[in-house]
Amino acid sequence: MKQSLLPKDFDFQNSIPLWTLDEARTMISREFVFTDFRQAFEFMTLCAQRAEEIDHHPDWSNSWNKVAVHLSTHSSKGLTALDIEMAKAMDLFALQI
Repeated sequence: MKQSLLPKDFDFQNSIPLWTLDEARTMISREFVFTDFRQAFEFMTLCAQRAEEIDHHPDWSNSWNKVAVHLSTHSSKGLTALDIEMAKAMDLFALQI
């Protein structure tokens, strides 16, 4: 069974307010919308570099100016600090573009 490996009282709303937590607390999701494909691709490139650095890779898809992201730590079968770290990095990258 999947579960959150974060503390039960972890404050998702305060930590990553733009992300949606699934009901089972096993995945967080967000859709990023940019002006055009170039910006979406630039965002994905920055995220891919960070994902390689921390060895934590998102499940994501791209359609022109949109990037849909789902984060979960598959090896732990739930949410971990790596998911929160990656979400925060993605939020910062989106602001830079």
